[in-house]
Amino acid sequence: MSENKDELNQKEEELNIPEEELSTEAEAPQEQQEAQVELSEEEKQLQEIEALKEENSTLKDQYLRKQADFENYRKRMIREKEDSVKYGNSALLTDLVEIIDNFERAIQSGEASSDFQTFHDGIHMIEQQFSSMLANKYCLEKIEAEGELYDPNLHEALMMEDSEEVEEPTVSQVFQTGYKLHQRVLRPAKVKMARPVVLQDKKNKE
Repeated sequence: MSENKDELNQKEEELNIPEEELSTEAEAPQEQQEAQVELSEEEKQLQEIEALKEENSTLKDQYLRKQADFENYRKRMIREKEDSVKYGNSALLTDLVEIIDNFERAIQSGEASSDFQTFHDGIHMIEQQFSSMLANKYCLEKIEAEGELYDPNLHEALMMEDSEEVEEPTVSQVFQTGYKLHQRVLRPAKVKMARPVVLQDKKNKE
């Protein structure tokens, strides 16, 4: 019986593990768990950093592309503006060289013939053709002046004369033809203005 008791006590001692050892063994898996959580958080942060780096690289590439596109656009606009200034009058000049061609033909015709009237008629025809082309294609119109009432917006009086034939200031002679472009005065007509004698007498009396 004594031996059986001793064996039972020995087994109890073996089973009675100190509390410190039990708590240490219990804490070990928890520490491992916490370490795994910390590791997974660190990995997550590293992944986020890598993702941000990749996004930053993509945005930088897009920015550089946009900047290059804008620079090319700016250069193209400057080039087109320069070409517009340089060749902007191409259509007008193409029409003008045709008039020059007609003048050259008229001169050649005049050299080959002594008929002044024919030469004069040819020059007059060219002038009409030229004026018609400018009016129809470019809206350049002559300002009617001779015999018209004097209008300071359309006429520039270089000379004045008294006249009993007019009741209001009137253009009596045109020194240089005036022109309007799209109804705006491009150049006023330079004229001589006839003033009514009565009007002039009243001014002198005053």
